[in-house]
Amino acid sequence: MHGNDVEHWRGAAADWIAWARTPGHDAFWAYRDALAALIGPGDGAPAVDIGCGEGRVSRLLGDLGWTVSASDGVAEMAEAARDLASAPRIDVAPANALPYKDAAFSLVLLYNCLMDIEDLDAALAEARRVAAPSARVFVSLVHPVADLLADDALLAAHRHAPGARSYFDDRPIDAQVASGGLAMHFSGWARPLTAYTQALARAGFADLRLHEPAPSDDAVHARHAKWARLPLFLWMEARAA
Repeated sequence: MHGNDVEHWRGAAADWIAWARTPGHDAFWAYRDALAALIGPGDGAPAVDIGCGEGRVSRLLGDLGWTVSASDGVAEMAEAARDLASAPRIDVAPANALPYKDAAFSLVLLYNCLMDIEDLDAALAEARRVAAPSARVFVSLVHPVADLLADDALLAAHRHAPGARSYFDDRPIDAQVASGGLAMHFSGWARPLTAYTQALARAGFADLRLHEPAPSDDAVHARHAKWARLPLFLWMEARAA
């Protein structure tokens, strides 16, 4: 994050921390076990959580045995992550200017942050710089299908209407969401899948694999049940070429 990205999330930080830390509220908790299984044990190897937010994924990486460094462009987020000792090292830094050495990490994780960053190429170039040879990069996104379903204006537009938005465009997201007594203002970009896969390739990542996780069985009977039939998240794995 940088510039306008940081300004939005600085203003939304308190709401996001409450949203993310309310037990079982955010969809992350319905996918946590699947995420842990896919990432796997770290055995002490170094990992970086870029755009760590309040630190929940950093804490998961630590639980899996990775030696974690974490960063976020929003100081309020980094401070919240420090409050729960989410990682041994937590820095305030935008995704395009990380304070880490070249080739420092065996795992580079960008969990649900790339859709909040306008300049994909700058963020992924920096992710590639800090990735060790053959390091894994793991990216989580809100699935482009979920973005499409949420875009009422796009779905309502006639496909031949002049100037109508398209799935193939980078489209701004600006949504006020209320759920379970909490409110959150989300802002970012909805992009087609190829925008991300091509950006990963340009940055020097290869051997791309895609995953469309389903929520846990417990979540299927609760507030995230519809995502047992439709994909909410898209997970991408690649290697530093």
